[in-house]
Amino acid sequence: MDEIRDFLRSRSVANLTIVIINVAVFLILSCFGDTENADFMAAHGASYTPYIVQDGKYYLLITSMFLHFGLSHLFNNMVVLIFMGDILEKKLGKIRYLLIYFGGGIAGNCLSVYMDIKRAEFPVSAGASGAIFGIAGLLLCIVLLSKGHFEEITLRQLIFMMFFTLYHGFAESGVNNCTHIVGAIIGFVCGIIIFCQMKKNRAEGR
Repeated sequence: MDEIRDFLRSRSVANLTIVIINVAVFLILSCFGDTENADFMAAHGASYTPYIVQDGKYYLLITSMFLHFGLSHLFNNMVVLIFMGDILEKKLGKIRYLLIYFGGGIAGNCLSVYMDIKRAEFPVSAGASGAIFGIAGLLLCIVLLSKGHFEEITLRQLIFMMFFTLYHGFAESGVNNCTHIVGAIIGFVCGIIIFCQMKKNRAEGR
């Protein structure tokens, strides 16, 4: 018990709060219905394009980031997030971390809506994967520019975590992989900007 308490105390505040909210939302919804049921999830904040476009429920682009289809979906995302997100928040600070997290997730969900309309297919989707891939894309960029290592993360470890998350995204229903791609791209671009700023600060002795 002391080990768990010490572990939680060592985590960054914003990232840990996000993890706790995700877990809390899952537990609450599990008390009222089946989190693997698309209709139930759509009625409780998952992303569903007709609701967003026709009914103007744009908040679903955000609420869907805190919903997960079943325990394994939640567990896989939170394991990756609690480690990668913690490293990134400690390096960037709360504000920049949250901007990247929500920016990647929301942008991914927007592309998902666009692709649904283009294909005329309207699945119910949810999960924090787009936001997590935004973090992963940023870390991947910085690790590559740092010659294969950044803080406690090596390129091999990062690629494994990205593959792990992507694999489960393809394996499970209700997970829209468009969000992965966009999140990673946004994170990667942000990584270039942040790395250049870090390099500039070092050169100026800040």
